Amino acid sequence: MPAKSRFTRLDAFTKTVEDARVRTTSGGIVTVTSLLVILWLVWGEWTEYRKVVVHPELMVDKGRGVNGCEIGLKPAKAAAKNTPQALKADLLQWTGEKMEIHMNISFPRVPCELLTLDVMDVSGEIQTGVMHGVNKVRLAPVSEGGAVIETKALELHADDPASHLDPSYCGACYGAPAPQNAAKPGCCNTCAEVRDAYAGVSWSFGRGENVEQCEREHYSEHLDEQRREGCRIEGGIRVNKVVGNFHFAPGKSFSSGNMHVHDLENYFQGGGGAEHTFSHRIHHLRFGPQLPDDVVAKMGKKGVMAWTNHHLNPLDDTEQVTDEKAYNFMYFVKVVSTAYLPLGWESKGSLLDLPHELIELGSYGHGDAGSIETHQYSVTSHKRSLQGGSGADEGHKERLHARGGIPGVFFSYDISPMKVVNREARSKTFSSFLVGVCAVIGGTLTVAAAIDRALYEGTQRVRKMHQG
Repeated sequence: MPAKSRFTRLDAFTKTVEDARVRTTSGGIVTVTSLLVILWLVWGEWTEYRKVVVHPELMVDKGRGVNGCEIGLKPAKAAAKNTPQALKADLLQWTGEKMEIHMNISFPRVPCELLTLDVMDVSGEIQTGVMHGVNKVRLAPVSEGGAVIETKALELHADDPASHLDPSYCGACYGAPAPQNAAKPGCCNTCAEVRDAYAGVSWSFGRGENVEQCEREHYSEHLDEQRREGCRIEGGIRVNKVVGNFHFAPGKSFSSGNMHVHDLENYFQGGGGAEHTFSHRIHHLRFGPQLPDDVVAKMGKKGVMAWTNHHLNPLDDTEQVTDEKAYNFMYFVKVVSTAYLPLGWESKGSLLDLPHELIELGSYGHGDAGSIETHQYSVTSHKRSLQGGSGADEGHKERLHARGGIPGVFFSYDISPMKVVNREARSKTFSSFLVGVCAVIGGTLTVAAAIDRALYEGTQRVRKMHQG
């Protein structure tokens, strides 16, 4: 017996001779239709396999402590330090996760000369008069259209007004100790340095009358000139990723005992037909980098999460108005860490592992392969008159406002211990795609064979009835 005949008994696909086969028109139509159906269903399987979906995950945020990668990356100068104390100080310098806050907020009735941005957190770090990464934009009065007058990037010692003075000149601080950030140690060569010196000992500064540096720089004249102007604060700041707050308030800030206060004399004094208030418009406020439009489009599809950037930044394009000078607005923000991991992302060394000092403002949070570490937040707002009294005018007769405080706009933020991870993935694996294709082909052909058999048997019965 030939070797090839040994498998004859195992053949599950028995054949008929060509003479026994019957070909019909209906069978041809069913065959063509089934082939078209198979192609359409296979294309649907391929499209489903190529589809990228976003799977949201909720987990505990464990990245808020010391980053081991940060400890391993130290500046070159650290190699020269061999003492344990120096190494410990160097390690402390590079640890602790940071968070960027990007803002664009307009104050149409507070001039830039009076407006101060302060940042503080529970770790004890206080950044008064924040300058780096922030622009102050002078705005024309609302009655004149509020157009931009001047944009100035506030950087320490930029455009020093004392640069033309004699190198040996050392200005007096008028009884106050010279500020630590003075361009010339032990001296107050500019009006700003005299103001810092006064703030350091909690003294009110006023308009700078009889202060040589301020009269030379025409500080009071500039202040009167800007009385009716507005100001827009735009830019970003980098803060510790812990509970904290940042606020906009008038005048220089300083500490008095355990209290953080501001020099409010020039704010309440007014003049020049101007009445300062903290009416404001928040054009944009976000914590961390902005999600690209294509990512938002993916995550905003119906049936996935159906949200946009406004869900990340609910304070965008909001406005608060008041006619009172002694009035403040408070926003209580709950920040939730949010990561976006694109298809094919794998955890490996990236910008997120570098010390934050080596990453320029605006780039912190962008990782490898297009991954993004950002934040979304929810917010509750509250406003009150510093004169105290009942809240009946606001529709809350049962509410009594406390008396006292600082006029301004305050943002208190808290960091949630939970983290949302949005991970891209294929809707199905390649093996699932192959299984689906086989099921489509087998199922379609089986149904087509049953339909063809039914049509053939029906045709034969009708024919016999007519012949009989």
